[in-house]
Amino acid sequence: MSVGQLTSLNGFVPFQANSLWNTDISSAPLVSNSANIINYIGSTVTVHPDFGSGLYEGSSIGIPYQIVSGSQAKVNITLGAYGDESDPGPMPIPSNALIEGYPAPGDGDRHVLVLDKDNCWLYEMYNSQELSLTNWSADSTAIWDMTINAQRPYTWTSADAAGLPIFPGLVRYDEVAAGAINHAIRFTVPVSQQAFTAPATHWASSVTDTDAPPMGTRLRLQASFDISGFSQANQVILTALKKYGMILADNGSAIYISGAPDSRWNNDDLHNLSSLTGADFDVVTTGPVYTESNVPSGASPVIGAFNTSSTYITKGRSVTLSWSTSGAIYNIISPTVGPVRGTSITVSPNTTTTYTLYSTNQYGRSTATATVAVQHITVRR
Repeated sequence: MSVGQLTSLNGFVPFQANSLWNTDISSAPLVSNSANIINYIGSTVTVHPDFGSGLYEGSSIGIPYQIVSGSQAKVNITLGAYGDESDPGPMPIPSNALIEGYPAPGDGDRHVLVLDKDNCWLYEMYNSQELSLTNWSADSTAIWDMTINAQRPYTWTSADAAGLPIFPGLVRYDEVAAGAINHAIRFTVPVSQQAFTAPATHWASSVTDTDAPPMGTRLRLQASFDISGFSQANQVILTALKKYGMILADNGSAIYISGAPDSRWNNDDLHNLSSLTGADFDVVTTGPVYTESNVPSGASPVIGAFNTSSTYITKGRSVTLSWSTSGAIYNIISPTVGPVRGTSITVSPNTTTTYTLYSTNQYGRSTATATVAVQHITVRR
């Protein structure tokens, strides 16, 4: 991945090859009520590429992202409305991070997406605000390990309503220019069901009609749809919609597919995709549909230990934090550290600090704390 705003991933695809984002579903079976779901969404509704070049009413078109190196300084995150289902900071959010809708983000979703190219972590925030050089705020945050098939706890949201990562579902200029999109594409509909199906983990609706699409619903462009009359760029997008489909991630406008803004998009050409309608798609199954009656349950991670090599140091010295967990998908240490792999890390606190280990899996989160006391030595002259 290349460091910078809206830069190339150079072929890197987040998550493992067998992730549902990256799985070929061209031969997957249809759900039994596929036609009913399409009719609920709207068989005559036209596809709309919700990304492009230039500005619309002063804002960029699409959801931006930035790629940083592993040395990017981390900042604190003040959590808002969905703090109890969010991942705590710190996060490597640069001061010039692009907020969705830049240069005039307004009061929209204000997503911020940051990929750490050296450590393969993806950081996503919803309703983001930069408070200072060392502090951002967000109503919801999620950290994703891009080396595994991570998921949120069941019924937890993320920076997206469906509890999904946003970045893997974006149409990006670099992959279209390279000739292939190797993942499913994010899309929205006005009304979803109070239910979800994998890879989603959260619903955002009170509608119980089983013909309404659950979050995570996978639409696939019909194999018989003729793409030969479209431009090469649009054929790349349409081929992906046949092979990987698109995943319902949020409530919004009908069949709006998500992508990253880029000055190189040809908006007139992209708008040719609007010749597609809901009737050109089928709904395929990727697993059970979960409602309030059958959400999976299980044990949160077990933290066997969270210790410090010393509970007391002088300023300028280092100390090792070590931990053991079982059943965890990912671990985060706050403050100052962030997501971690392995079983130990060295820190150098300047003041007495209580560190919290957050250990998360598909069923919930467990925490443990460890305190390091720091003494400031005064030299008398």
